[in-house]
Amino acid sequence: MAKQHPGKNGNHRRDAERYFVQGPHSRWRELGFTLGVVREFIRGFRALHFLPPCVTVFGSARFQEDHPHYLLAREMGHALSRMGFTVMTGGGPGIMEAANRGAKDAGGFSVGCNIHLPKEQKPNAYLDRTVTLHHFFVRKVLLLKYSYAFVVMPGGFGTMDEFFETLTLIQTGKISDFPVVLMGKDYWKPLLDLLHQMVREGTAAQKDLEHLIVTDEPGQALAHIRKHAIDEFGLSRFRRPRAFRFFGERRFRIR
Repeated sequence: MAKQHPGKNGNHRRDAERYFVQGPHSRWRELGFTLGVVREFIRGFRALHFLPPCVTVFGSARFQEDHPHYLLAREMGHALSRMGFTVMTGGGPGIMEAANRGAKDAGGFSVGCNIHLPKEQKPNAYLDRTVTLHHFFVRKVLLLKYSYAFVVMPGGFGTMDEFFETLTLIQTGKISDFPVVLMGKDYWKPLLDLLHQMVREGTAAQKDLEHLIVTDEPGQALAHIRKHAIDEFGLSRFRRPRAFRFFGERRFRIR
């Protein structure tokens, strides 16, 4: 089967990424793709370098503002902001919008790592800072890099991907044992049953689940985050990194 070259059909960047994962290409094409990824990482690092400690909230883009899951995510965003965290999300609608909106309700700082999709996902209206990316793997690194806890609201394939990526990095020691909160006992019950089945079968260890809780109560979630993020990692008043004029960083500082 012949490989389709990028730019022949639809969005050029999307086609370029699809073309790249179809197997080996010329060294120049693969170097060009790699440099594009590096450029995207640097753009994300510049935009987010001066953030105070974050909590990332994952969840579906499909819930409307009158849905109970949306309302719960908005409440969590508000409470996390009151605790002193910057609320970070994927920057889109649904749960992401709700958490960012809650942070703004509390007068806190709200950040989104948005993604270009075939059906354009626009940044929500409750972001103080946003960076829009072309690669999911770059986006996931940024959502993890700046956060000390992770709140997983009900969601679909993307949310599951983010959740298991986070657990895998904690399990393998690639990131610290940050707390992970699943919000919504009924929604996540089948997943929790599967995780316990993994422990029984020996494909996961009980200690891998030690910093994971499932709850419907924001108060319980916040207490878990306080114990395993603020107290355990000794988070205190944020010391802002120095901004260098030479690198054009002053515009990224948080006032």
